[in-house]
Amino acid sequence: MTVLYFIVAISLLVVIHEYGHFWVARRCGVDVLRFSVGFGKPLWSWKDKHGTEYAIAPIPLGGYVKMLDEREATVPEHLLDRAFNRKPVWQRIAIAAAGPLANFIFAIFAYWALFVGGTTGVVPVIGQVQPDSIAAQSGLQPGDEIVQIASTETETWQEVQWTLLSYLGESTDLIIAVRSESGALRQHTLPLNNWLSASDSPEPLSGLGIVPRRLNVPAVVGQLVDGGAAQAAGLQVGDLVTAVNDEPIADWMAWVNVVRNSPDQALMLTVQRGGETVSVHMTPAAREQDGQRIGFAGVQVDIPELPQDWIRSSSYDPFSALLHGLEKTWNLVGFTLESLWKMLAGDLSVKNLSGPITIAKVAGSSASGGLETFVDFLALLSVSLGVLNLLPVPMLDGGHILFYTIEALRGKPLSERVQIAALQFGMFLLLSLMMVAFYNDISRLM
Repeated sequence: MTVLYFIVAISLLVVIHEYGHFWVARRCGVDVLRFSVGFGKPLWSWKDKHGTEYAIAPIPLGGYVKMLDEREATVPEHLLDRAFNRKPVWQRIAIAAAGPLANFIFAIFAYWALFVGGTTGVVPVIGQVQPDSIAAQSGLQPGDEIVQIASTETETWQEVQWTLLSYLGESTDLIIAVRSESGALRQHTLPLNNWLSASDSPEPLSGLGIVPRRLNVPAVVGQLVDGGAAQAAGLQVGDLVTAVNDEPIADWMAWVNVVRNSPDQALMLTVQRGGETVSVHMTPAAREQDGQRIGFAGVQVDIPELPQDWIRSSSYDPFSALLHGLEKTWNLVGFTLESLWKMLAGDLSVKNLSGPITIAKVAGSSASGGLETFVDFLALLSVSLGVLNLLPVPMLDGGHILFYTIEALRGKPLSERVQIAALQFGMFLLLSLMMVAFYNDISRLM
């Protein structure tokens, strides 16, 4: 199902992106020859009355709109006025910018729909503060509710996470306001120094030493990952792990911590199964995370419903929801650009780049979290796609816009030799980034 959700997500966003190019091209009087979702030889195609071929191709990693253009093929004289390269510079810029703009518009209205329908989140109450952590040294306490980070109000853990992500790689004094269990408001200063800059999968909360408040969930096996260590050892759905190596296991988090700290180590599990006590021998697989080996069992928990006072819901009227959708999309654009700049400056590890494998996993997990989570993921991915394509890199929409802008300033286009060299450089750069992203994906699976 993960692959299916990935294909659905990518295909939908590609259609939206390419339709932006298509719609503006048609309005500018450019003939569109093909609208393809996916790359490769078409699996299915159809032509409309305008002669445009609509195609679905087998490689679901993008798409394209092919327009009539003298640079690609001979154009009959009576169709020259409908060729892309014959259009004024401003129209060519508009056509190139329309794809990313369509992605941003989709994100705005996706968030609008979520805000109108109502969103829910978990109240950001601290459950534990790790000893000797940044949070502990600043005086944060279990039971504190995080109400504001710097100038940003935080009503849910999701908002806390997103706000903290913007501080990755920075050195600053972070001001966090909390409300204690007694209702008193306090401010705490958390000193950050190149915060989590070297991490390949930064987790802001654990990076500060904050553990969210959690239900006391027993260590009952809810789901088994195919081919995982737990399945191979013979664990079954419904098993209750009560001890590991004769050490009692109080809850699910205790079980997770033991597994994470035991990569490639043989463990003897004491399990309650159907009223009987059985022993199971399991060796957690080893994975690399932030330069450390951690154990992985391939077990998931069925999380019970949270108490109502742990949940915070909000909804807006249509106009306010639109404003919030615009604000969230704008903030995501800024966050994406800032993150890219931090990677270029060395303040953030390039190991944070993700490719199709990670995107597929996130698509699958977000879909399993319900429609709200999946739409939220689609909006985020749509913004990322829009920003990426606007970068001034040859081969991308932003690179084409750069070429057309230079042409407008010079009064003539760059020479064909310069454009070819720039496109080759752009292709090399994009392929390099793709290789890094694929490598990161594979590393996360190891």
